[in-house]
Amino acid sequence: MKFISIGYGNMVAVERVVALVSPDSAPVKRLIQDAKEMGRIIDVSCGRKTRSVIITDSEHVILSAIQSETVAARLEGSADATDGDED
Repeated sequence: MKFISIGYGNMVAVERVVALVSPDSAPVKRLIQDAKEMGRIIDVSCGRKTRSVIITDSEHVILSAIQSETVAARLEGSADATDGDED
């Protein structure tokens, strides 16, 4: 299982990531609010401004203070590192 850093010593399993979005749009804000109400929010922003929202296959919503582009580059780098590594 591969992990990527999502800031401040926190990691997420690459295989579990379904979507990576910016927190600025109204639908994403509603998604965050709904996740809070359902107890499926994981805030790893350490009190800083949320700059990316990661949605997992277990319907958890992860808030990170790292830019979406930075997390996406880490995801792509992880995918490149696993190419050709079939079990």
